[in-house]
Amino acid sequence: MEWMDNSFWALVALVVFFVVVAYFGIPKTINKMLDGRIRQIADELESAKRLREEAAALLVEYEQKRIAAESEAESIIATAREDAVRLTNEAQASLAELVARRTKSVEDKIAQAEAQAIAEVRARSADVAIEAARVVLTDEMNNRGGQVVDRAIADVGSRLN
Repeated sequence: MEWMDNSFWALVALVVFFVVVAYFGIPKTINKMLDGRIRQIADELESAKRLREEAAALLVEYEQKRIAAESEAESIIATAREDAVRLTNEAQASLAELVARRTKSVEDKIAQAEAQAIAEVRARSADVAIEAARVVLTDEMNNRGGQVVDRAIADVGSRLN
């Protein structure tokens, strides 16, 4: 019995194993488990597909929001620049007006001070001239007072006649 060596018994054990497996319905159980797992994987794939579509929709929505936000930001920046230019121009005009008013005020004060100084100089000059005339007349009257009076009387007399 040469043919009943270890290989023969391994073959018999394998056949008995397959018969026992078939008898207890293990292939059906394995098929059910595999079918369940296939359904689970299919459900997971469907869920992943749905999540992917939702993510794509969210991406599109956020991209639109980003574009809208950028547009709004550009609008705000443009408005701010326009406001800054307008305010700068208004400030420059206001400053120029203020400088012109202050310059006019200072010029008026200078003109007033000049006029006052000229008036004071004239008044002082008149006072000095009067004082000089008084001194000269006093000296003249002291030196030639009688002659001047005689001449004045003669002059008045000749004019009256």
